[in-house]
Amino acid sequence: MEEDFEELRTVIRTFPVIDNHAHNLLVPAELESEPFESITTEARGWALEDTHTSLSHIRAAKQLRELYGCDRDADWASVLKKRAEWLQQRPEELIRKCLEGTYSILMDDGLGGIATKCHPYEWHDKFTTNHCKRIVRIETLAEDIMESALKEATEEMISEKFLAGIWVIFTKAFEEAIQDAIHDPTVAGFKSVVCYRTGLDVQHDYEECLMRVGKSFERYASKCIMKGEYRIKSKSVNDFVVVKTLELLSTTAHPGETSKPLQFHTGLGDNDIDLDRANPAYLQPLIEVYTNVPFVILHSAYPYTREAGYLATVFKHVYLDVGEVFPMVSRDGQTSIVRQSLELAPYSKLLWSTDGHFFPETYWLANKQFREILESVLLEYIHNDDLSITQAIELTKAILFENSNRLYRLNFFPPGRRSSAVSLPSRPLMSALSAQAPPFPAPGTSKSLYDPTVLSAFVRGRGTKFVYVQWYDYMGTMRTRIFPIAEFSRIIRNGSRIGMSRGNAGTLQNDHTTPAVSTTGAINVEPDLRSLRPTIANDPLAPSATVMAYWRDEEGRPAVEDPRNGLELLLERLKDEYKTRLLIGFEVEVTFLRRNPENLQSPYLPLTTNHAWGTLTPDQYTNALPLLAEITEALSSVGITIQQFHSESGLGQYEFALPPLDPLVAIDTLMQTRQIIARVAESKGLRATLHPSPFSGIGTAAHAHISLNPIGPLPAIPEKIETGFWAGVLNHLEAICGFTLPELESYKRVVDDGWTGGTWICWGTQNRETPLRKITNGRWEVRCIDGCANMYLAISAIIGAGLIGLKKGFGHAFLGRDCEYNPARMTEDQRREYGIERRMPASLEAALFALENDQELSNVLAQNVAENYVSMKREEQRMLSGMSEAGRRIWLIERY
Repeated sequence: MEEDFEELRTVIRTFPVIDNHAHNLLVPAELESEPFESITTEARGWALEDTHTSLSHIRAAKQLRELYGCDRDADWASVLKKRAEWLQQRPEELIRKCLEGTYSILMDDGLGGIATKCHPYEWHDKFTTNHCKRIVRIETLAEDIMESALKEATEEMISEKFLAGIWVIFTKAFEEAIQDAIHDPTVAGFKSVVCYRTGLDVQHDYEECLMRVGKSFERYASKCIMKGEYRIKSKSVNDFVVVKTLELLSTTAHPGETSKPLQFHTGLGDNDIDLDRANPAYLQPLIEVYTNVPFVILHSAYPYTREAGYLATVFKHVYLDVGEVFPMVSRDGQTSIVRQSLELAPYSKLLWSTDGHFFPETYWLANKQFREILESVLLEYIHNDDLSITQAIELTKAILFENSNRLYRLNFFPPGRRSSAVSLPSRPLMSALSAQAPPFPAPGTSKSLYDPTVLSAFVRGRGTKFVYVQWYDYMGTMRTRIFPIAEFSRIIRNGSRIGMSRGNAGTLQNDHTTPAVSTTGAINVEPDLRSLRPTIANDPLAPSATVMAYWRDEEGRPAVEDPRNGLELLLERLKDEYKTRLLIGFEVEVTFLRRNPENLQSPYLPLTTNHAWGTLTPDQYTNALPLLAEITEALSSVGITIQQFHSESGLGQYEFALPPLDPLVAIDTLMQTRQIIARVAESKGLRATLHPSPFSGIGTAAHAHISLNPIGPLPAIPEKIETGFWAGVLNHLEAICGFTLPELESYKRVVDDGWTGGTWICWGTQNRETPLRKITNGRWEVRCIDGCANMYLAISAIIGAGLIGLKKGFGHAFLGRDCEYNPARMTEDQRREYGIERRMPASLEAALFALENDQELSNVLAQNVAENYVSMKREEQRMLSGMSEAGRRIWLIERY
């Protein structure tokens, strides 16, 4: 029995948490801008003077001694002094200590003006087990849109006609911004602070709300112009923002499913809140109307916890967040709140949050105190036989992790359980406001990615001087144009695009022309601001940024040639037709070379030679490890997380594992990762190459881990979806290889007994001698892929083939049996028994021939993409065939 109690205590004290509501930390320079005493109170100004005599402050001050390593009898001044030492000498260590045990944070980063003093939400990823997600604060979003819409307005412009036009612009932009956020995988949900503005008694009838808002909006807009104040204080306008959001969430939810949640600040707040109208009971009419939108009642609704518990009990789509009162309330108050939360509400409806903000200590105190209170309450329930130990353990895991994981459809891997899906961190590529649509959409696009507020939020505090606008061509070459920040800002502000000749889409790596070149027409390059990243510190143009781009035609429509847009369209089909989305985690295999100019026949030497897979020899420790660490830190500095790195089998060869991300984000991140690896290596006088076979016997791949995940309430992808998708891939694998293995040298890896995927078309669970390795249900690895591929085209071909399999209803007969053996060591009869009858292409020409003749796959891709690609690859091979073997090798190493 005592062992069971110890297990319960261990779970309560150590089980990882999904923090379902918190805020950004302040940057070091701004730590003094907010009073530290505010960590235990909502009081402000002179009211803070009495905080030191509150039980919540006295208790927190004692606990902070433990955090900082102070003496037990240290007074507040000594605690502050010790804290200052931590911040000066070990700031990130303090943050890591404070966020220990935090699996992920759902972060409300819509803090208005103070957001500029805070770290962007993705910065916090370095301290959590998995990636953080955004909670979009709708009032801040509305105010930012209004500010952008009225940026150039003057008092003289105020007229009924002008204000009516502003209303159209505002409502259109707000709707597009919410729609974008609904479909943005980095956004977990939404939040309203209408409680602070005009109270929770929101007009629940949408038509009535529209009728009331007109004159109020005109007064609000006039005040914005005259005073430059954009905070929405009008009840009718605030109600409209809330109800419009609910309408959009409700109407975009799939039938029978719920939308992304909407969080509401309730109860406890600072002195500008109307405490009477902070009671969540006011929300009941809204809750009854919008039954497919999950309502999350924040902050324990204190002092209205019982009212919130009632709502969470009687309405399926209402949840109670047990947060903020830790550490704002005394121990007795916290105990009462936890009890009241459990009086009526099922524990499956309770969520945990810290409401951590500004100071890392707020996270630490909240988690510490909540675990203490939860333990004392549960032990008493067990003693009174209200709960068993097993039920108490399940309750703890549910509140800390599983309820949020389910409600926000995060699909994170539950600690201590096996899962059928890869964890679902969908990593952001930029700072706050990334999901917002622009107030003035760029012409010709239904979903513009031009948003001046996004750019200004990114640039603010960074001093960005230049922007690299980048796109990937068919041959896997990164093309770039560089803009001074003033010109780039003008392009975004005006909705302009960057023109290039259509012929540039059909040239080779050295601008050699091909039959795919068109001499007429233009392509317009459109930056995707979601992919903005700062460059690394030693970039020649730093402080600068990179951004990936789409291709548009002369009318502003997506260009059919664009591999990036083509991939996005296929992902939309998969989502819409089969309620399935993918995550992809790439392995970046790279060989580091020293240049050896004295030997023209062999001008490269591997960085390390005393080398094997997973080793750390003295050679590697001295020559490679500092480089690998510097690369990893450089990647981290721009928000790219590396899960691990290690040596591969080839001399000088190493692998960096990227986390699973949504496909477009994953490929953008892969491209940016490769650039940084190459640039750090080059700064050391080294060449980092993705060449498929830089030395004899070395095979360099770019394996892609792909997981299929359900959109909706299902816990795992249905077997028929998984089977149909991968059967389609297997049935078109020869043609797919034309994209995934795009060089003659790529086929040096298509060998048996080399752990490179083998020569037979088949699949096997954890079988590295098959081109498709199943890792677990829902998650597979594509092994027949390397770093020379245009990854947008390669993944498009895989998804396109999967869609064919799904459309045709391919089942196990088309997928074949799970191969447990090395196909090369099986007899012909054994292979036939497993459905293994086809071989991988043995050359690039064989793969191109298969692609050229696979009309089914070509048709599922964008128009003429396969035809133009094959034409360009053949021209490339004719050009390379005129080189000596050594010359060809040098040419490829210097480009890949």
